[in-house]
Amino acid sequence: MFKSHFNYDKRKRSGILFFAVITSICLAAIILYKPVPKYTVSSEEKERVLAFQAEIDSLKAIELEKRKPKIFPFNPTLLTDFNGYKLGMSIDEIDRVIRFRESGKWFNSSAEFQKVSGVSDSLLAVIEPYFKWPEWLKEQRKNPTTKRKTRIWKTTEEKDDLNTATLNDLLVIDGVNQVDAEKVLAHRDKIKGYQIDYQIHTVYGVPKDVKRLILNHFTVKAKPEIIAINVNKATASDLSTVPLLDFDLAKEIVDYRLLREGIISLEELKDLDGMTDFKYGIIKLYLHID
Repeated sequence: MFKSHFNYDKRKRSGILFFAVITSICLAAIILYKPVPKYTVSSEEKERVLAFQAEIDSLKAIELEKRKPKIFPFNPTLLTDFNGYKLGMSIDEIDRVIRFRESGKWFNSSAEFQKVSGVSDSLLAVIEPYFKWPEWLKEQRKNPTTKRKTRIWKTTEEKDDLNTATLNDLLVIDGVNQVDAEKVLAHRDKIKGYQIDYQIHTVYGVPKDVKRLILNHFTVKAKPEIIAINVNKATASDLSTVPLLDFDLAKEIVDYRLLREGIISLEELKDLDGMTDFKYGIIKLYLHID
């Protein structure tokens, strides 16, 4: 049984009352006390700070915009995997366009592109501003009776293997000179063979139209055997041997891996500084996760 307060003597009751009063005063002081800042900031200084912060935010926005992969106007018939992916097309929609092109046909309008690819009206509205129609088509629209020379686009079966092409094979193509042909073959030797067709676009110094001419006659059929690098165990030096992966980006991958105690999915690499979708599309071919 607890003793009643009234069982305590006068001295103890006074002590309890004194303690209650002190506690109440401390609580009131905590609630009512407003500390006076040691430093006061004038309205002019606040405005300068806000203006400086706004400038920093603006510079950050500009830098983020610069890092976004650029998509330049293109002929819809010559749609690449990269452009299709960046514009939001699915793999099936991109494949339909490629099969249409390989059949030797060319798009004459945005409506035809939509019909073949199967893209929605909303997605077509996003893609259409990037369409760059060839001059012959513009002329044909002005003069419908004018006949054009049909360009033959080879099918995959008709093309030869890009990884076995010789210098003479490339020089036979009208529009390909020896300097460009040697660069394409030298790059193939450097990376020990092309894994996919658009890897040819990593060849420095060769015009895009020449690369397209080569891809109209050649495609990757027999892929070279490679030993993929384990991204969770490789050093920065190991990673820097991968095509398009320089040492700075390789070191950033290693730092990212150590910070997060491992990489679960290769797609995590897309968010690293210096990594673009085009680079990632090539780099991922040479990496794997245990």
